[in-house]
Amino acid sequence: MVTTPLLPSDYLDLVSPLRAGAELRGRIEAVHPETEDAATVVIRPGRDWRGHTAGQYVRIGVDVDGVRLWRAYSLTSPTDRQDGRITVTVKAVADGRVSGHLVHRTAPGTLVRLEQPAGDFVLPPARPAKVLFLTAGSGITPVMGMLREHAALDDVVMVHSAPRPQDVIFRAELHELAGAGRLRLTEVHTGTDGRLDLARLGDLVPDWAERETWACGPMGLLDAVERHWSEHGVRERLRTERFRPGTVVAGDGGSVTFGATGRTVEADGATPLLEVGEEAGVLMPSGCRMGICFGCVTPLKAGAVRDLRTGEITEAEPGVLIQTCVSAAAGPCEIER
Repeated sequence: MVTTPLLPSDYLDLVSPLRAGAELRGRIEAVHPETEDAATVVIRPGRDWRGHTAGQYVRIGVDVDGVRLWRAYSLTSPTDRQDGRITVTVKAVADGRVSGHLVHRTAPGTLVRLEQPAGDFVLPPARPAKVLFLTAGSGITPVMGMLREHAALDDVVMVHSAPRPQDVIFRAELHELAGAGRLRLTEVHTGTDGRLDLARLGDLVPDWAERETWACGPMGLLDAVERHWSEHGVRERLRTERFRPGTVVAGDGGSVTFGATGRTVEADGATPLLEVGEEAGVLMPSGCRMGICFGCVTPLKAGAVRDLRTGEITEAEPGVLIQTCVSAAAGPCEIER
């Protein structure tokens, strides 16, 4: 009666938002620039944080202009960090509402929502004798977590691609590791060298086919890497991590109605419904944004949508759920948001 319409837990959240038993949150304690468009965000997680494995990612809920948006970012901190903090390293991308907010506009003290870590882009318990890390851009972030965690790896080669030397995230630390003999580092600067040509990978890493490989970066690079490893019969030695789904088929587009809010907007056949809704100001749940975590699943009430990865058409019928991050309008449709 005293706290109505709030609950006692609402007041506890104000006093101790990171307490055990509360909705899992984190408090941003620092934002350290890495490059002109990337920064490492230091977060103190709530007491129910279960810990992560190097290479995994965490979904973070950030309030931007009054709307909570969820994004997944690779954890770059070692698992045994003494102060108990975790870090994610974020690169601001064009039109990135969350990435730009975290890199350029987030102040220490900001509370964010967290989910428990996930992902299988990790090293196996039995450490491989020879490792190749093949990364580009922000694809270096999960690998940096592995390098910080596993100092005892014996034979590590890294090939990293970025437009310019100053665009290489963690460049100073990588060169320190190389100087200490912990890895052999090759940088490819696409602004002057052009894109990494896998046909000359043998010149950079003569024994690449013998190495267990972890690759992370833009879709074009990963598509080429998967083809290259398959063509040479060593696909089983390759693990990849994608930040976006591979889009192979575009739909027809049409009007999209968000039933819960009553909003209707026109959409093309190549833009995921998740992004269509966000642009329309609809609160859209999301997670990995690439069709893996199922954090964006919602009922399809009418019409049809097309899976951007396969081209498969899904038509509305009772109980049908779709992933909005990898589905586009295939004609007029309505979803329950």
